[in-house]
Amino acid sequence: MANSFFRFKQFAVQQDRAAMKVTTDGCLFGAWVAKQIEEQTRTNVQLLDIGTGTGLLSLMIAQKNPGCVIDAVEIDSKAYEQAIENANASPWKEKIKIFHSDIKSFEPGKKYDNIISNPPFYEKELKAEDEKRNIAHHDGGLSFNELFSTIKKHLNPGGHFYLLLPYKRNEEIRKLVLEHQFELVQVTLVRQSDSHSYFRMMLCGKLPSEKKEETLIDEIAIKDNTDNYTPAFISLLKDYYLYL
Repeated sequence: MANSFFRFKQFAVQQDRAAMKVTTDGCLFGAWVAKQIEEQTRTNVQLLDIGTGTGLLSLMIAQKNPGCVIDAVEIDSKAYEQAIENANASPWKEKIKIFHSDIKSFEPGKKYDNIISNPPFYEKELKAEDEKRNIAHHDGGLSFNELFSTIKKHLNPGGHFYLLLPYKRNEEIRKLVLEHQFELVQVTLVRQSDSHSYFRMMLCGKLPSEKKEETLIDEIAIKDNTDNYTPAFISLLKDYYLYL
């Protein structure tokens, strides 16, 4: 059974009422995005977190980016309540606003400089009996096609989106990127260890621009073959994980 909470260096994530718990790849993604946004060196950055769950990604980004104003959207009522609890207990409660809404009907009246999502993605696998977990684990509630349509609707020209997605659906996702006329800025492929195959990919994309740049493709392993965290993982997570 997962712990009811997960403590980081500057905040804690209560997760007893949320279907999706804190995961290592989710933490890696949060740190990866936070670093990329930090490198933008902008102030008053408007950020949308689609399907925030416990609020983990919003909290990680807020820690590194005090100039971010974050709107986090969650459809599940219990996860929504938990995200509010976690945001209010953090040092950045004034920067994070949680909305109880289906993202497909969300109308904020503004566009965003950055959009992030760690979406549910087990559409073609067996579904759980628990409906909350179905929504959290499966893309029956929001298909990848709908996700990209939503991003296009809410993204500022010149803005970026960041997604954590399953590597096994790589070809399907790349086709959707083209169909929705996005450009990929970076693709980071993720392995559990140096000896494992890729199981996740972290994408950074944007709307098309006059000057198309070549996509940066790199990779990261969470652990090495001795079951220790890799230097690349430690570099990203050392400001978050308690014992790094």
